[in-house]
Amino acid sequence: MNSVKYPKVSIISINYNGASVTCELLESLKQITYPHIEVIIVDNASKEDPSSILKNHPWIKFIYSESNLGFAGGNNLGIHAASGEYFLLLNNDTAVDAGFLEPIVELMENDKTIGVSSPKIIFQHSPGIIQFAGFNPINPYTGRGTSIGFGQQDVGQYNQSHETSRAHGAAMMISRRAVEKVGLMADLFFLYYEEMDYCERIKKAGFSIWYEAGSVIYHKESMSTGKGSTLKTYYLTRNRLLFQRRNVQGIKLLISIIFFTLVSIPKIHFNI
Repeated sequence: MNSVKYPKVSIISINYNGASVTCELLESLKQITYPHIEVIIVDNASKEDPSSILKNHPWIKFIYSESNLGFAGGNNLGIHAASGEYFLLLNNDTAVDAGFLEPIVELMENDKTIGVSSPKIIFQHSPGIIQFAGFNPINPYTGRGTSIGFGQQDVGQYNQSHETSRAHGAAMMISRRAVEKVGLMADLFFLYYEEMDYCERIKKAGFSIWYEAGSVIYHKESMSTGKGSTLKTYYLTRNRLLFQRRNVQGIKLLISIIFFTLVSIPKIHFNI
């Protein structure tokens, strides 16, 4: 960073029956070069014993929730306990570059109208393959959106930071000023689409959302729910419809409900 000031960053991650995965993330975070952080792990009522996390990493702040609060509720609990100027919500199934924090903090420090920013995300088990380099807007009729660069080899084609429609839930930096103005995430989603709904609320409050190309993390993708799991399918479908009801109005919402009724739900039910 150009400034000698390093605002405090609170890194918040959720653990749910994934202590070994969370410990791998913490080992990655021990290598970062940014000098002013705190790391908060929220355990969402894991059935397995999470004590190994704190035993091997006594430098973190550990919060145990007696019930599973989901992605939004768990992160909200972490934000309540955080003291940073920025809150980085980071999936436990990720790894980071040592210098990943400096560019994203500098971006948001230089433009206080940015409320949320996400780094470039690379698939960890597919070296050099992009998962996220920004998002295209969500289709108001289908509730679906596409990730810029998804599945492409990273050859520098997305090395320019830019404003984007929403952040990626695997890694999203939120400013304290945005949280103070907007409040916390809506925990009624429980799992999936809550960060998209949150980004819509933050944009309506006058902030922008950015993709920071100079910051890179690596994502193992869907380790906690499983790829294509029944749980994932249920919440993705339920929460797409919930997102539409909260963020789309008028004739677009009517068409969206018809689409879900006649296309999306039958397709899932009959596996077509």
